[in-house]
Amino acid sequence: MVHCRQLSRSYASGDLYVPAVREVDLDIGDGEFVAITGPSGSGKSTLLNLIGSLDAPDSGEIEVAGLALHRASEAEKTEFRRRQIGIVFQFFNLMPTMTVRENVVLPLALRGDDLRAGRERAGELLALVGLSERQEHFPHQLSGGEMQRVAFARALIHEPRLVIADEPTGNLDSANRDRVIEVLRDIHHRGLATLVVVTHEEEVAEAASRRLEMRDGRLL
Repeated sequence: MVHCRQLSRSYASGDLYVPAVREVDLDIGDGEFVAITGPSGSGKSTLLNLIGSLDAPDSGEIEVAGLALHRASEAEKTEFRRRQIGIVFQFFNLMPTMTVRENVVLPLALRGDDLRAGRERAGELLALVGLSERQEHFPHQLSGGEMQRVAFARALIHEPRLVIADEPTGNLDSANRDRVIEVLRDIHHRGLATLVVVTHEEEVAEAASRRLEMRDGRLL
Protein backbone atom coordinates (compact mmCIF):
# COMPACT_ATOMS: atom_id res chain seq x y z
CA MET A 1 0.00 0.00 0.00
CA VAL A 2 2.80 2.45 0.94
CA HIS A 3 6.35 2.27 -0.41
CA CYS A 4 8.89 4.99 0.52
CA ARG A 5 12.58 5.12 -0.32
CA GLN A 6 14.97 7.81 0.96
CA LEU A 7 11.99 10.12 1.47
CA SER A 8 12.95 13.60 2.71
CA ARG A 9 11.14 16.87 3.37
CA SER A 10 12.47 20.18 4.75
CA TYR A 11 10.84 23.52 5.52
CA ALA A 12 12.23 27.02 5.22
CA SER A 13 12.76 28.91 8.48
CA GLY A 14 14.23 32.30 7.65
CA ASP A 15 17.42 31.61 5.71
CA LEU A 16 17.63 28.04 6.99
CA TYR A 17 16.05 24.78 5.89
CA VAL A 18 14.85 22.64 8.77
CA PRO A 19 14.62 18.91 7.97
CA ALA A 20 11.28 17.41 9.02
CA VAL A 21 11.61 13.97 7.40
CA ARG A 22 15.04 12.52 6.69
CA GLU A 23 15.72 9.67 4.28
CA VAL A 24 12.83 7.49 5.41
CA ASP A 25 12.49 3.95 4.03
CA LEU A 26 9.07 2.47 4.78
CA ASP A 27 6.72 -0.22 3.50
CA ILE A 28 3.14 -0.61 4.76
CA GLY A 29 1.13 -3.61 3.60
CA ASP A 30 -2.45 -3.57 2.38
CA GLY A 31 -4.80 -3.88 5.36
CA GLU A 32 -2.29 -2.98 8.08
CA PHE A 33 -3.11 -0.71 11.04
CA VAL A 34 0.07 1.29 11.67
CA ALA A 35 0.62 3.81 14.47
CA ILE A 36 3.37 6.43 14.09
CA THR A 37 4.63 7.75 17.43
CA GLY A 38 7.36 10.10 18.60
CA PRO A 39 7.84 13.45 20.37
CA SER A 40 6.50 16.74 19.03
CA GLY A 41 8.61 17.92 16.11
CA SER A 42 9.84 14.43 15.27
CA GLY A 43 8.36 14.58 11.75
CA LYS A 44 5.48 12.13 12.16
CA SER A 45 2.75 14.50 10.94
CA THR A 46 4.90 15.52 7.96
CA LEU A 47 5.38 11.85 7.07
CA LEU A 48 1.63 11.30 7.35
CA ASN A 49 0.96 14.27 5.05
CA LEU A 50 3.42 12.88 2.50
CA ILE A 51 1.68 9.49 2.60
CA GLY A 52 -1.70 11.17 2.15
CA SER A 53 -0.44 13.31 -0.78
CA LEU A 54 -1.17 16.48 1.22
CA ASP A 55 2.50 17.44 0.92
CA ALA A 56 5.28 16.71 -1.58
CA PRO A 57 8.79 15.43 -0.81
CA ASP A 58 11.98 17.33 -1.60
CA SER A 59 13.68 14.10 -2.59
CA GLY A 60 13.19 10.35 -2.58
CA GLU A 61 10.35 8.18 -3.82
CA ILE A 62 6.88 7.51 -2.46
CA GLU A 63 4.28 5.23 -4.00
CA VAL A 64 0.83 4.85 -2.42
CA ALA A 65 -1.88 2.51 -3.75
CA GLY A 66 0.06 2.18 -6.99
CA LEU A 67 0.54 5.91 -7.68
CA ALA A 68 4.06 7.39 -7.66
CA LEU A 69 3.26 10.55 -5.71
CA HIS A 70 6.73 12.06 -6.18
CA ARG A 71 6.04 12.20 -9.93
CA ALA A 72 2.28 12.91 -9.89
CA SER A 73 0.77 16.24 -10.93
CA GLU A 74 -1.44 18.23 -8.55
CA ALA A 75 -4.50 17.24 -10.59
CA GLU A 76 -3.56 13.57 -10.31
CA LYS A 77 -3.04 13.87 -6.56
CA THR A 78 -6.37 15.66 -6.09
CA GLU A 79 -8.19 12.89 -7.93
CA PHE A 80 -6.18 10.30 -6.00
CA ARG A 81 -7.33 11.76 -2.66
CA ARG A 82 -10.95 11.80 -3.83
CA ARG A 83 -10.82 8.13 -4.77
CA GLN A 84 -8.22 6.42 -2.60
CA ILE A 85 -7.62 8.39 0.62
CA GLY A 86 -9.79 9.03 3.67
CA ILE A 87 -8.54 11.76 6.01
CA VAL A 88 -9.39 12.29 9.69
CA PHE A 89 -8.19 15.48 11.36
CA GLN A 90 -7.66 16.19 15.05
CA PHE A 91 -10.31 18.93 15.05
CA PHE A 92 -13.02 17.00 13.14
CA ASN A 93 -13.63 19.64 10.39
CA LEU A 94 -17.38 18.95 10.23
CA MET A 95 -19.67 21.42 8.45
CA PRO A 96 -21.75 23.06 11.23
CA THR A 97 -24.84 23.72 9.07
CA MET A 98 -25.09 20.11 7.86
CA THR A 99 -26.58 17.15 9.67
CA VAL A 100 -24.43 14.20 10.67
CA ARG A 101 -25.57 12.20 7.65
CA GLU A 102 -25.03 15.14 5.28
CA ASN A 103 -21.49 15.53 6.66
CA VAL A 104 -20.77 11.87 6.03
CA VAL A 105 -22.10 12.02 2.45
CA LEU A 106 -20.28 15.27 1.63
CA PRO A 107 -17.21 13.69 -0.08
CA LEU A 108 -19.54 11.93 -2.52
CA ALA A 109 -21.46 15.15 -3.20
CA LEU A 110 -18.20 16.97 -3.95
CA ARG A 111 -17.27 14.15 -6.33
CA GLY A 112 -20.63 14.26 -8.11
CA ASP A 113 -21.64 10.70 -7.19
CA ASP A 114 -25.14 9.31 -6.84
CA LEU A 115 -26.23 10.44 -3.36
CA ARG A 116 -29.09 7.96 -2.98
CA ALA A 117 -26.67 5.05 -2.60
CA GLY A 118 -24.40 7.33 -0.57
CA ARG A 119 -27.09 8.01 2.02
CA GLU A 120 -27.66 4.29 2.47
CA ARG A 121 -23.93 3.68 2.93
CA ALA A 122 -23.77 6.62 5.36
CA GLY A 123 -26.39 4.90 7.50
CA GLU A 124 -24.31 1.70 7.51
CA LEU A 125 -21.14 3.55 8.48
CA LEU A 126 -22.88 5.52 11.23
CA ALA A 127 -24.11 2.20 12.61
CA LEU A 128 -20.52 0.94 12.50
CA VAL A 129 -19.34 3.88 14.64
CA GLY A 130 -22.33 3.65 16.99
CA LEU A 131 -24.20 6.76 15.87
CA SER A 132 -27.30 5.45 14.08
CA GLU A 133 -29.60 7.52 16.29
CA ARG A 134 -27.67 10.76 15.65
CA GLN A 135 -27.99 10.95 11.85
CA GLU A 136 -30.25 14.01 11.81
CA HIS A 137 -28.40 15.86 14.58
CA PHE A 138 -26.03 18.76 13.89
CA PRO A 139 -22.38 18.86 15.00
CA HIS A 140 -23.07 21.29 17.85
CA GLN A 141 -25.39 18.68 19.37
CA LEU A 142 -22.61 16.08 19.58
CA SER A 143 -19.76 15.46 21.99
CA GLY A 144 -16.16 15.67 20.78
CA GLY A 145 -15.91 11.90 20.65
CA GLU A 146 -19.11 11.63 18.63
CA MET A 147 -17.86 14.24 16.17
CA GLN A 148 -14.64 12.30 15.71
CA ARG A 149 -16.59 9.11 15.02
CA VAL A 150 -18.62 11.01 12.41
CA ALA A 151 -15.30 12.07 10.88
CA PHE A 152 -14.26 8.42 10.57
CA ALA A 153 -17.58 7.54 8.91
CA ARG A 154 -17.05 10.41 6.47
CA ALA A 155 -13.48 9.22 5.76
CA LEU A 156 -14.83 5.79 4.79
CA ILE A 157 -17.84 6.86 2.70
CA HIS A 158 -16.05 6.69 -0.66
CA GLU A 159 -14.47 3.30 0.16
CA PRO A 160 -10.85 4.49 0.17
CA ARG A 161 -7.99 2.02 0.23
CA LEU A 162 -6.12 4.07 2.85
CA VAL A 163 -7.31 6.13 5.84
CA ILE A 164 -4.87 8.51 7.55
CA ALA A 165 -5.59 10.13 10.91
CA ASP A 166 -3.53 12.78 12.71
CA GLU A 167 -3.95 12.62 16.52
CA PRO A 168 -7.60 11.46 16.26
CA THR A 169 -7.90 11.14 20.07
CA GLY A 170 -5.80 14.17 20.98
CA ASN A 171 -8.72 16.30 22.23
CA LEU A 172 -10.83 13.56 23.81
CA ASP A 173 -11.35 12.34 27.35
CA SER A 174 -10.48 8.72 28.15
CA ALA A 175 -14.02 7.37 27.59
CA ASN A 176 -14.32 8.97 24.14
CA ARG A 177 -10.75 7.98 23.31
CA ASP A 178 -11.63 4.35 24.01
CA ARG A 179 -14.68 4.56 21.72
CA VAL A 180 -12.52 5.92 18.88
CA ILE A 181 -9.97 3.14 19.47
CA GLU A 182 -12.86 0.67 19.19
CA VAL A 183 -13.77 2.23 15.82
CA LEU A 184 -10.16 1.92 14.63
CA ARG A 185 -10.10 -1.75 15.63
CA ASP A 186 -13.39 -2.37 13.81
CA ILE A 187 -12.12 -0.75 10.62
CA HIS A 188 -8.98 -2.89 10.80
CA HIS A 189 -10.69 -6.17 11.65
CA ARG A 190 -13.34 -5.73 8.95
CA GLY A 191 -10.67 -4.94 6.36
CA LEU A 192 -12.34 -1.69 5.34
CA ALA A 193 -9.07 0.18 4.74
CA THR A 194 -5.40 0.34 5.56
CA LEU A 195 -4.95 2.63 8.59
CA VAL A 196 -2.02 4.96 9.30
CA VAL A 197 -2.46 6.94 12.52
CA VAL A 198 -0.19 9.54 14.14
CA THR A 199 -0.62 9.53 17.91
CA HIS A 200 0.85 10.52 21.27
CA GLU A 201 -1.54 8.13 23.01
CA GLU A 202 -0.05 4.86 24.21
CA GLU A 203 -3.49 3.22 24.12
CA VAL A 204 -3.90 4.02 20.42
CA ALA A 205 -0.41 2.75 19.59
CA GLU A 206 -1.06 -0.49 21.46
CA ALA A 207 -4.24 -1.09 19.41
CA ALA A 208 -2.30 -0.98 16.13
CA SER A 209 -0.92 -4.06 14.38
CA ARG A 210 2.45 -2.29 13.98
CA ARG A 211 4.06 0.66 15.68
CA LEU A 212 6.65 2.98 14.15
CA GLU A 213 8.66 5.54 16.10
CA MET A 214 10.15 8.74 14.72
CA ARG A 215 12.78 11.00 16.19
CA ASP A 216 14.48 14.01 14.58
CA GLY A 217 12.86 13.22 11.24
CA ARG A 218 14.11 9.66 11.10
CA LEU A 219 12.28 6.38 11.44
CA LEU A 220 13.88 4.40 14.24
